[in-house]
Amino acid sequence: MITKQVDVQSLAETEALGRRLGELLFPGAVVALIGPLGAGKTHLVRAIAEGLGIRNPMAVTSPTFVLIQEYPARLPIFHFDAYRLKGPQEFIDLGVHEYYDAGGVCLIEWADRVEEALPADYLRIDIEPLDEQRRRFHFTARGEAYAGFA
Repeated sequence: MITKQVDVQSLAETEALGRRLGELLFPGAVVALIGPLGAGKTHLVRAIAEGLGIRNPMAVTSPTFVLIQEYPARLPIFHFDAYRLKGPQEFIDLGVHEYYDAGGVCLIEWADRVEEALPADYLRIDIEPLDEQRRRFHFTARGEAYAGFA
């Protein structure tokens, strides 16, 4: 397991980090996003989607109530929100394994709630708010495919 910490000082830096991440993601990538309410998980997902070439980044919204949003881009984007799920089995019941195998990018907010349902290899991003603008991102690569991200 490889880890790296990145501090950003502004919303613009968070967006740049997300866009760069999106440019580097590959078919079948799984990104687990973890952080408190208001940490900026959805904002980071929007920036990742920009890096993946989504036409309308403003279409990216929190899927809290619908659980899954799909967006066309360079690679299909599957955006999950596990906040309202009771546990990993509900996540599995959504058919998440089919999404893992669909050749797109899976971005999972509140992934710590369903960690047992995540694949063996994935990129974990813990977001730590430092104040209104500043964030500390902790990247943990689980598997060799993600070593360059952490």
